[in-house]
Amino acid sequence: MQSGPNQRGKTTFLRSLGLAQLMMQAGLFVGAEAFESGVVDGLFTHFKREEDRALEAGKFEEELRRLSGLVDHLSTRPLFLFNESFAATSEPEGSELGTGVVRAFVEQGVRVVFVTHFYSLAAAFLGDPQALFLRAERLADGRRTYRLKPAPPEPTAYGRDLLRQVFGEKAP
Repeated sequence: MQSGPNQRGKTTFLRSLGLAQLMMQAGLFVGAEAFESGVVDGLFTHFKREEDRALEAGKFEEELRRLSGLVDHLSTRPLFLFNESFAATSEPEGSELGTGVVRAFVEQGVRVVFVTHFYSLAAAFLGDPQALFLRAERLADGRRTYRLKPAPPEPTAYGRDLLRQVFGEKAP
């Protein structure tokens, strides 16, 4: 599970992982220093989409409908990539739903990679020996390197840093 604030490379990481999996399984070179993975028989993705322009469903309902359709097609050894799923609702509701979905998938043998900015969702898996947490490296002066490091999720999204960056040092 990768967690952290927006614009920190979570989506790029997830896309790269999916592409690396496909390339590896096709017998191609993977653009990485190293890549290890088992063979999967299905690669599923759940990325958020824009609002339904036809107004047939809200974003959250649309997310759930797509997830339901994907679940109907799960294979026996799938890899499922979630990108900020359930962010169309509140953090408590999205975290509870995401936690339940991930636990149910893992119980059924689905390999799951989930990127989120919901601390509560990521924290639900602290202490789980199967969970691996990655976070963008943050230097002592607050700068980010965009290098992913194994690290537990943090409860802050560093909104004050962004506020100061936009409005200068006089920002609260």
